[in-house]
Amino acid sequence: MQKLLEANLYRSELISVSGKLVERYNKCLVKLGFSETKLKSFQIDGIGWSPEIADEKGEINYLNNGEANPHGIIISPLQKGKPVYLSFHTFDRELMKFVFKIHGEKIKDITRDCAICLDFDQGIDAFYEPLDVLKYKTVNIHFHLINDLLNVQKDQRKLVSTFNESTNFIDEALHAELLSSAKKYGDLRHRDLDLHELQYTTDSFYTRAFGGVYVLRDFITPIVVFEDEKWHKEAITNTSYEVLIFHIQQPELMDKLRDHVIIEYNLETVVKTKRYERIKKFEMSTYLKNTQHPIKDILNDPILYKSYLNKLDINARKKVMSVERYLEKIENSNQFKIADIVDFKLFEALHKPHSSLDGKHQDLIWMLLVNISPKDVLFWYWYDKESFYASFETWDDSLKDWAIETISNNI
Repeated sequence: MQKLLEANLYRSELISVSGKLVERYNKCLVKLGFSETKLKSFQIDGIGWSPEIADEKGEINYLNNGEANPHGIIISPLQKGKPVYLSFHTFDRELMKFVFKIHGEKIKDITRDCAICLDFDQGIDAFYEPLDVLKYKTVNIHFHLINDLLNVQKDQRKLVSTFNESTNFIDEALHAELLSSAKKYGDLRHRDLDLHELQYTTDSFYTRAFGGVYVLRDFITPIVVFEDEKWHKEAITNTSYEVLIFHIQQPELMDKLRDHVIIEYNLETVVKTKRYERIKKFEMSTYLKNTQHPIKDILNDPILYKSYLNKLDINARKKVMSVERYLEKIENSNQFKIADIVDFKLFEALHKPHSSLDGKHQDLIWMLLVNISPKDVLFWYWYDKESFYASFETWDDSLKDWAIETISNNI
């Protein structure tokens, strides 16, 4: 990951946590039912997730009490607007934007000397079968302060009220109690610590539960797409829901997404785009072995590209150039079918969300398409960073350099 770090492309917007903030973070962990971290410093994202603590605990979803009960931690107003690097659901980013939009000023005040635990409650105590994800509707966001601060505030107000009664102002024990509370917590009487519950309504989304599931329910018929074959096989035996169920690598999935006006393609148009060039170059890179020149140079230099293209065996060459070959052939005859000439996974990668979809749904469908056929390094990085990082680690150094240049220059 060093190359990505140096290019500022690897979790570059994390917030550093040390000193007193570590203590507050640990109190949140304990309050949420988790064990404390032993780390003296670490980094967090917008929802309070830390890659260092995930490594320490050996659990990437360490802020979850089971897949049905995710949580968040706010210890700084600097978390406002920061990325959520490991969303358990695709709507987690929207949840945090919503939280700061409604309670931003209160959060800024409270986190001066306190931390906030977030409980994202969708009314499901635990998952028992894969189609339980269809129960997601409204997420109730509950806020809990460490140190029981709300009750301390009530106690302070009660103490002051008692102090002002009759001759209680001369009660030395009452003086001592007031001073002790003020020294420990500060004067809480006039601070607004009430973070009322928020509600967020979900529509289509992706969740990491059950090995990864897409729930598309804003279209002609609800569609559920599983990344994990085991959970897909279990889900198709469930007849309780009227939904279409697919595994992400089923060829029939793309047909259904096109039929439901969720995705579309236009080879004549896409072949003229930078996106097509990225996809074709990445496809080419998969066939380059033990090259005389760096892969980055081969992909960027037209002369070297043609040279190495002609050195590929005929089947590999046909796959790389399959789209151009198909378009050339249909200029002379309409008897050719896409499936007869264009490589299947390359064809899948050239789809896009249907233009009629709104922005939020387009992002979700881009993520799905990237997972179906990850060949566009830019969109892969944008829409599924964790999967991109895992694959990036296995690449030739020169291919890594090409990918970094492509992403950094947005080309």
